[in-house]
Amino acid sequence: MKPGVLWDQHEGHWGHTGRSFKGPLLDANSAGTTAAQQKDTLARGRLSDRGPSGKRFTHPTSRPPRTSQSLTFKALPPPSTESDTYTECTDGYHWDPQTEHCKDINECETILDACKGEMKCFNHYGGYLCLPRSASVIPAPEPAITPTEPFNPCPLGYEPQGDSCVDIDECERDEDDCQPSQQCINTLGAFTCQCPDGYRKVGTECIDIDECRYRYCQHRCVNVPGSFSCQCEPGFQLAGNNRSCIDVNECDMGAPCSQRCYNTYGTFLCRCDQGYELGPDGFTCNDIDECSYSSYLCQYQCVNEPGKFSCVCPEGYQLLGTRLCQDINECETGEHQCTEAQTCVNIHGRYQCVDSNRCQEPYIQVSENRCVCPVSKPACRELPFSIVHRYMTITSERSVPSDVFQIQATSVSPGAYNTFRIRSGDENGDFYIRQINNISAMLVLARAVSGPREYTLDLEMVSVNPLLSYHGSSALRLSIYVGPYTF
Repeated sequence: MKPGVLWDQHEGHWGHTGRSFKGPLLDANSAGTTAAQQKDTLARGRLSDRGPSGKRFTHPTSRPPRTSQSLTFKALPPPSTESDTYTECTDGYHWDPQTEHCKDINECETILDACKGEMKCFNHYGGYLCLPRSASVIPAPEPAITPTEPFNPCPLGYEPQGDSCVDIDECERDEDDCQPSQQCINTLGAFTCQCPDGYRKVGTECIDIDECRYRYCQHRCVNVPGSFSCQCEPGFQLAGNNRSCIDVNECDMGAPCSQRCYNTYGTFLCRCDQGYELGPDGFTCNDIDECSYSSYLCQYQCVNEPGKFSCVCPEGYQLLGTRLCQDINECETGEHQCTEAQTCVNIHGRYQCVDSNRCQEPYIQVSENRCVCPVSKPACRELPFSIVHRYMTITSERSVPSDVFQIQATSVSPGAYNTFRIRSGDENGDFYIRQINNISAMLVLARAVSGPREYTLDLEMVSVNPLLSYHGSSALRLSIYVGPYTF
């Protein structure tokens, strides 16, 4: 064999730069270490001692070191008697020419005063130990006798092939001890049992890795045997890395909003156009019946439409703006049916055709709307000297008392006194006269009236002049049309 490399067939240890150790175990209770611990330490080759010369003794492990390179060993021929015999041994051993083996040196006998300070010297293979005299030595049990196997010049995990050592594929030969769930992977001189992805090896078993403990997922993590999956909250979806969550634009994916959709982070909102309101389901837009909210939206009638409302006016009226109603003056627009012998009088919601000459006997027409009763006619003595025709219209339910029409004298004689009264047409007492001064008076509506209705009132001004011994009167025939509505 090569110098410095020793194979001890009896002890079953490799020796490189150290020496194989098998000797007495120490009962080192006095030093705080049990014999069993010392035995384990010695068996694993981790106990190191220094002798008097300062050398370090290291006890190697019982298995040959593995390398990532292939190993090739040659079986050496028997030693030659001429010149190729190795006689060198590692430190702590000397060559025994009789047995042609390296033999342990008993340093406790060969080194004078090997241990100082009353320490006791204990020899072991390849070295010695200095221990207190109180330490006791427990002899190692004799190794069990095992059947001898054929000599194999190759290290463990290899087998000879010709003059080389080749690796044994334990996986292929089914000589491994891997679990059914593990994968056997051959290595140089040995093999390893590998767990599937998502598992870790604990002892000889494969235990599932709970990836969720490491917060791989942005939202929710679901652990499954050998793997995990990430899930997102509603309104999100997994990104390309299958871990992060990105917002879902529900508006682009057919959100159930009936009108307008607004995407927000993680959800969406439905909104409605003007004139609609969102239903209880949060998606449907229902029409708002504006007309049901108030009776004052329109002056006449409110018509609800999808998303809006509109105001309409009765016949004879037109819409003013969007809500008010305005009377149509058919007399100005030419939409009346009056003849040339008639005069068109516009009233609320319609028109009235009246005769252009409304003078009746014994009156004669002297101008438009003015009739005079000549004093030469005997029938005129008890009648008003003149009658002037006027027309007006008022709305229904007008607030009262309300001034309606002002009467004004056109001429007054010096020293005359004038009084005003309702001569006829007010049988129900709906009106009264309030005299303002000697030449003027106001017709006042005393009670609210509803239309359509028509009044013809004769308003008389009586003049008395004591200086001239004159007594006379004139009248104003006022036609009042009450419209059907309050506008």
